[in-house]
Amino acid sequence: MTESEQGLSRGRAALAIAPFLVLGLLSVSFLLQWGLDPLWGVMIMPPILFVTALGWIAFRSGLA
Repeated sequence: MTESEQGLSRGRAALAIAPFLVLGLLSVSFLLQWGLDPLWGVMIMPPILFVTALGWIAFRSGLA
């Protein structure tokens, strides 16, 4: 795979995963605005970021 194709797949993977990351961040912000303890926001963020990273790797490598 050439460098230009690899960059294209990275960009396409980012575009495919961006809505899921935005939804996760919005849900955390809504929970914090709703009055939830900020510690819960810190506890919810790692799984959101982990699943986003796994999805990006899957889309980038062609698994999805």
